[in-house]
Amino acid sequence: MKRPEGFDPRPPQPQVPPTGESDSRGARGKSEKQTRKKSASRKSSTTARAPKVATTSQAAPASEAAAAPKATKTSRARNGEARDSTTARRAAAEARKAARIRRRYERSEVRRFTRRSRHRRLAWLTAGGAIFVLCALVAIAVYSPLLALKTIRIEGASRVSAADIRASLKDQLGTPLALLDFAEIKTDLAKFPLIRSYVTEAVPPNTLIVHILERSPIGVLESPSGYTVVDAAGVTISHSTERPQGLPIIDSGSLKGDSTAFKAAVAVLLALPDSVAKRVGMVTARTNDDVTLVLDGVGQRVVWGSADRSAMKGRVLADLIAHQDPNTVVEYDVSAPNNAVVRTG
Repeated sequence: MKRPEGFDPRPPQPQVPPTGESDSRGARGKSEKQTRKKSASRKSSTTARAPKVATTSQAAPASEAAAAPKATKTSRARNGEARDSTTARRAAAEARKAARIRRRYERSEVRRFTRRSRHRRLAWLTAGGAIFVLCALVAIAVYSPLLALKTIRIEGASRVSAADIRASLKDQLGTPLALLDFAEIKTDLAKFPLIRSYVTEAVPPNTLIVHILERSPIGVLESPSGYTVVDAAGVTISHSTERPQGLPIIDSGSLKGDSTAFKAAVAVLLALPDSVAKRVGMVTARTNDDVTLVLDGVGQRVVWGSADRSAMKGRVLADLIAHQDPNTVVEYDVSAPNNAVVRTG
């Protein structure tokens, strides 16, 4: 069986060159071999002479060359890790910032939607706090011993003894100012007939001031037992066996201070000018229309009439007295103030 061409493994036959060419090629080959041998012997001798230097000089570049790629890889790895860590930190910071913005937005939305309820709650809390503070202050003012009464001051007392008034109010000492018994104070002060009215003033922390308005005597009621000094309301101020100086005798036909004649006489005395009132020695009245005055000295009389238009009558009487001799016995009739009359004798 024939083999296909191209599958024959037989090597090609070498061609024999001509004799001249082969010799020259052989000579050249020998010279090249000898040259290579000489250069190899030179290299071996050079290597033998300086083996350490050659080894060191060749080993150093080799180690540096081997270490250089490793250092480059390490630096690249470190740079990559640094970039990765920086990126991670930036990403974490951005995430935190976004979370803060989100929380801030959520809080603002919560505040916006709960504003009304918060305001209502704040109003209730404010009202509750105010009520609590008020209750605490009231409790302190009422029950605290720091506001207990320790000092009683009496002002306006001249005829009545201030020491006696303080002694009558001593039961109130030690009581908080807010718990003072003013009904009992009124009862205690009613024992003094000279006190017409009074006003109490509590001054924290522990003082009570009592302002006294005393009764002013206006006249004297004469009786078999002596003389009774009364005020304009007919309240008895004092008793004596001798007539008090500077006060007129009121003769109303009764010792009661609530009669019509007494009230008419008092109205006349209150309407008199001071220059005339200090000269009056007696006022006589039996009804509301027949008031008569007797002046001190020679006994000049004044026919007053009723208590009506007393202010005008008082001015007319003062003018008439100013133009008359005080030592002349006369009678002044001012019952009709527009037509006043002076009678002599």
